[in-house]
Amino acid sequence: MPDGAMMAQMSAKDGFIAALDQSGGSTPGALRLYGIPDSAYSGDAAMFGLMHAMRVRIMTSPAFTGAKVIGAILFEGTMDGEVKGRPVPAFLWEERRVVPFVKVDKGLEAERDGVSLMKPMPALDALLARAIAKGVFGTKMRSVINLPSKDGIAAIARQQFDVARQIADQGLMPIIEPEVSIKSPDKAGAEALLRAALMSNLDALPADCRVMLKLTIPEVPDFYAEVIEHPRVVRVVALSGGYTRADACRRLAANHRMIASFSRALVEDLRHSMSDAEFDTALTNSIDAIYRASTEKV
Repeated sequence: MPDGAMMAQMSAKDGFIAALDQSGGSTPGALRLYGIPDSAYSGDAAMFGLMHAMRVRIMTSPAFTGAKVIGAILFEGTMDGEVKGRPVPAFLWEERRVVPFVKVDKGLEAERDGVSLMKPMPALDALLARAIAKGVFGTKMRSVINLPSKDGIAAIARQQFDVARQIADQGLMPIIEPEVSIKSPDKAGAEALLRAALMSNLDALPADCRVMLKLTIPEVPDFYAEVIEHPRVVRVVALSGGYTRADACRRLAANHRMIASFSRALVEDLRHSMSDAEFDTALTNSIDAIYRASTEKV
């Protein structure tokens, strides 16, 4: 069963989840945004080392605590790393009171029927066992919806919920993330199909199985209200999806009981060249803005 104190925090505490799980193909772009060009490193080891250093700088900033950041989603390599000589999950929970999650998907399949399913995860059980040993509370896995395809979205939901049951059976909290692309030519139509698929799959979950959901901020405010209210749902969080932080926060503030789980929008003002004081100020301003959008609704 998930840790009781962590469950209480994720169920009810004000705040948001920081998404620190960029991996693979998204890492060079994240480093460029941070001010580190591709020419500054060679090879994956150096790239991920720089990314880990950025994440450590975020996690050790005075602003990064459970007072406003109630959870953090980690890349697998970050989960296995250290902060100030301590395993990252232990540092987050014991020193910062931030609930640790780990990204478990291995990327996306090629688009088919307007969607990209998750690639197979043959080593998932082994990853879950490592996560449990390190004190991780839950997981996150992402697929992408580009078009309002009923069959494609049904396949996305089916795959996500099948894997979520596997994760929940191991005692971890799954975050299901079927992202609707903000570039979709019919985003609202895709969201309507997704909401119906989510409700159907939530209804089919066993009574003792609970999940979280990470969804694109919808075109219609409070569109996912019935999903949020479902008895199998612990919490619904929002991804920024390529919106600027200002736009993402404005949209999120119109969705009641939906909190943020932002990645790019969280770190968009952070730069490698900043002094520690400048970095902490920029991160504090970002955290404050996202916290307000998660807790002060319009």
